[in-house]
Amino acid sequence: MIHKYTLNGYHIVLDTNSGAVHVFDEAPYMMLDYLTDSVPDEAPVAMKEALGNRWDQAIFDEAYEELKELYRQGLLFSEDGYERFSDMMVNSPVKAMCLNVAHDCNLRCEYCFAAKGDFGCGRKLMPLEVGKKAIDFLIERSAGRRNLEMDFFGGEPLMNWDVVKELVLYAREQEKIHNKNFRFTITTNGLLLTDDKIDFINKEMSNCVLSLDGRKEVNDRLRVRVDGTGCYDQIVPKYQKLVSQRGDKDYYARGTFTRYNLDFTNDVLHMADLGFDQVSVEPVVSDEKLDYSIKEQDLPRVFEEYEHLANALLQRRKEGRGFNFFHFMIDLNQGPCAIKRLRGCGCGNEYVAVTPEGDIYPCHQFVGDEQWKMGSVLDGTFNIPMKERFAKANVYSKSECKNCWAKFYCSGGCNANNWQYEGDILKSHGISCELEKKRLECAIMMQAAMAAAEEES
Repeated sequence: MIHKYTLNGYHIVLDTNSGAVHVFDEAPYMMLDYLTDSVPDEAPVAMKEALGNRWDQAIFDEAYEELKELYRQGLLFSEDGYERFSDMMVNSPVKAMCLNVAHDCNLRCEYCFAAKGDFGCGRKLMPLEVGKKAIDFLIERSAGRRNLEMDFFGGEPLMNWDVVKELVLYAREQEKIHNKNFRFTITTNGLLLTDDKIDFINKEMSNCVLSLDGRKEVNDRLRVRVDGTGCYDQIVPKYQKLVSQRGDKDYYARGTFTRYNLDFTNDVLHMADLGFDQVSVEPVVSDEKLDYSIKEQDLPRVFEEYEHLANALLQRRKEGRGFNFFHFMIDLNQGPCAIKRLRGCGCGNEYVAVTPEGDIYPCHQFVGDEQWKMGSVLDGTFNIPMKERFAKANVYSKSECKNCWAKFYCSGGCNANNWQYEGDILKSHGISCELEKKRLECAIMMQAAMAAAEEES
């Protein structure tokens, strides 16, 4: 299986199964339109008739020989070496947990998937003892895995700051006892950040996600406080201080774009100009009845903007002002392991979420939907059949994914989105798929452009 497209003047071909990316001249690129799943020794008659007079015979022969050689090397129309592993996707140890320490928030963001902070379940904070039980559960269910990940999430986790600190200390004690290593992440809207919190976060959190939607007018339109006022002026200086003291530890300034700011390149660049060199901006794809939600008719405009953003990033890199945009970061040399290629984040299997009451869900986006409750850390119950169901959710069990060129990069998409908008974790959400494919095309094009620039220098 291959995917070919032209972007920014580059004729790009991705060989799905091998992961090889080729940047072709016009001749071999056009020849691929006359090939299906192999490159025969002799050029097809239809190809010769259509293209034989387009170039000199020497150019034609050289181009076709290039395709044949790539095919011989297994870098074009390569065989699928992954499907045989799909039946081996089994129940795995739990290695990551989203700890919802606060089902409450001091913002009321219009697009919030968590019902403006309480997940539709009432505002509450996680007691310390529930958090400790969650850590015990993760350690017990992690089996032989040493490296464990825990994300302090909400709502707004800083509203339960004392518990966050105590849980970090408790986990540090337990990791010594059980030979584990915890990596912590915290996601915050920044309103409650203080110097002491910044110090603790920069010491203990391996990653930190800072919520900001870009330009002041964009951020303050939907990211509002309880009284309806914006938060930009208060949070930006705090984020800048945190990042300036963070050293080489990971962080992201994470934004959201809606139908109200389809020119989101300006927001990404604005965040970079504020001093954030790690930026992620996600589209709001939810109920089409909502004015701010990205709709199918918006896709051409969004695609155009992703291309604009890719070119802007390339220009900034050329000027020595480069920064990372999460959705355009792709490793074409190594890539993820086979299991991650097939089933992605591990939702409901390797990764779970825990509520303030101690209830277990497949991930934070399933929280509040009782039919997806998997058990409780308080009594140790855990729905293993449901866990096995998620373990088997992979690109070969999802009909739309099996024959998709992008399947090994999106790994079947988000199970929660599939459930919420398509009614089935195995049915891919169409708009999300199209957005992911466009981002991937842009990311590969950027790699081609950067490789070309290196050759020229």
